[in-house]
Amino acid sequence: MLTVTLPEPDLLDRLADLSDQVEFVLWDLLSPLPAAVAQRVQVVQIGHYWVQPDRWRRLTEVPNLEYVQLPSAGFEHALPLIPSGVTLCNGRGVHSAGTAELAVGLILASQRGLVAAVDAQRAGRWESPQLPSLADRRVLVVGAGSLGQAIAARLTPFEVELTMVGRTARAGVHSVDELPVLLPAADIVVLAVPYSAQTHQLLNATALAALPDGALVVNVSRGRVVDTTALLAELESGRLRAALDVTDPEPLPVDHPLWRAPNVIITAHQGGNSDATNSRVAALLRRQIRHLLANETLENVVAIA
Repeated sequence: MLTVTLPEPDLLDRLADLSDQVEFVLWDLLSPLPAAVAQRVQVVQIGHYWVQPDRWRRLTEVPNLEYVQLPSAGFEHALPLIPSGVTLCNGRGVHSAGTAELAVGLILASQRGLVAAVDAQRAGRWESPQLPSLADRRVLVVGAGSLGQAIAARLTPFEVELTMVGRTARAGVHSVDELPVLLPAADIVVLAVPYSAQTHQLLNATALAALPDGALVVNVSRGRVVDTTALLAELESGRLRAALDVTDPEPLPVDHPLWRAPNVIITAHQGGNSDATNSRVAALLRRQIRHLLANETLENVVAIA
C-alpha cells in the first residue's frame, strides 16, 4: 500500500475516500516520525510554502522516500533541501487562479485610484479625478505558463491590448529576448515568471528605464525578478508606478523605503493565500496518487535530486 504524509487534517478529510488504497499519515515535519512509520513513507506532501529550512532535514529520516510534493509553483527554495534520489514535484496551477485574481485587483486598484478613494472616504472628501482606464491599455504579461495564462484569461474581457512573453517564442507568445523592443510600448507590465538565474532582476534599471512615463509594474512572481533599488528610484522620481505582491527583500523590513514610496501598492505575498488553495492542493495530490497507483508519470516533476 502507498503511504503518504499530509501536513494537516483538512487534506486528510478531503482525501479520505482513498484510504482503502493509501495509508495517510499526518506529519508537519515538526517532530520525527516513528521509525516503523518512516520506513513505510514514500510520498511527503509539504504544507505551507514557508516551511522553515531546518524542518526539511526530517526528510532524511524517511529512508524509502521517493516523492516530495510542494504546494507552491516556486521550487527554487526546495532544491538544495531534497534528499538524493527523491523526485520533486511543484504545485504548478494550484495558485494560478488566486494569484491571477490578485494581479487583476492590483491593476484595477492602481489604474482607478482605489487607495486614494479609500483615503478620501475616511476623510469625508468627495473627490472624482479622471484616472487611467484598464480598457484600451497595452498590457505586457511576462510569463506564459499556468499563471500567465490565468492572468491573460482574466484580462481579456477588460478589452486590453494584450501581449504575452515567454521563455521562447511560439504562436501568440513573444520571446523574453524581445523585451527591449516590447517594453517601450507597454502601459502595464505584469510579471508572472518563476524565479531562476535567467529571471533574476529581469526588470533591471535598463529595462525599467525603457518603460514609458506613467507605466505600471505589477509583480506577482518573485521579488528578485525586479531590481528593487532601480524600481525605488523610478517610484521616487514619480515616473513609474508599481503594484507588488512580492518584494526583495521579503518579508519587507518595517523601515524599508519601499513602504513609503509614492505610487506603489504592496500586498504581503497574498496571491495564493485564499480559501480555494486547500481544495486545489488536494485535487493535485489526488491526481498524483492515482498516477502512482496506476504506474503513470507524475505531473509537475521539476527535479530529481
